[in-house]
Amino acid sequence: MTIQEAQNQVDHWITTTGVRYFNELTNMVILSEEVGEMARIIARKYGEQSFKKSDEKYDLADEMADVFFVLLCLANQTGVNLTEALEKNLLKKENRDKDRHRNNEKLRG
Repeated sequence: MTIQEAQNQVDHWITTTGVRYFNELTNMVILSEEVGEMARIIARKYGEQSFKKSDEKYDLADEMADVFFVLLCLANQTGVNLTEALEKNLLKKENRDKDRHRNNEKLRG
């Protein structure tokens, strides 16, 4: 599935099953909540925090998909083509950072 196909599929789901999009501010808050849930799993799995019984229900891949879903909603609502945005962003990073990370001594093992 391409990013554009994902945007289209989310839009179709929202307009047929979800009734309508939440407003942009509500979706921004929901995105923050979903990122928090993803962060909780990463902190426990890769960080120094231990899992609690209540954490067992969380699945990292599912939480990442939740984040992506809400991001796609926001893109659709605000008229952002994420394929074009990502391509433009990668070009910006290529030009701005082509030597930056290579020259960063902190990144050399």
